[in-house]
Amino acid sequence: MSLKETLQQDMKAAMRAADKRRLGVIRLINAAIKQREVDERIDLDDSQVIVVLDKMAKQRRESIEQYEKAGRDDLAEQEHFELEVLKTYLPEQLDEAEIDAMITEAIAATGAQSVKDMGKVMGQLKARLAGRADMGAVSGKIKARLSG
Repeated sequence: MSLKETLQQDMKAAMRAADKRRLGVIRLINAAIKQREVDERIDLDDSQVIVVLDKMAKQRRESIEQYEKAGRDDLAEQEHFELEVLKTYLPEQLDEAEIDAMITEAIAATGAQSVKDMGKVMGQLKARLAGRADMGAVSGKIKARLSG
């Protein structure tokens, strides 16, 4: 079953269970997917849906940080809930050792020597890590590795 079909099934289950919070998050996800499909006039496959979910998760993490700084625990709690629902549809996160190994492999494959070559390394890793790692943190690791 595709990710979009899974989302549809989960939406129906949330409706039957009268789980309004979860239903609202699933509807947000479906709306974001539909928006991208309409904007680009394409039908998203699972890998493209994961990119949409990853972007939404990143937005939630940033919002949580901002709300906590502002002392808005009520809003931060809602964002935490949405993030947890999003995580159920994302692939399992890689651990630090796996990410480091993939970075080392990509640097060797591209022959990157300095920070100027960072784009090549990121280009190779982006598809493999989408939804499985925080690309901001990966970028920082690559930069540190190439500059040091």
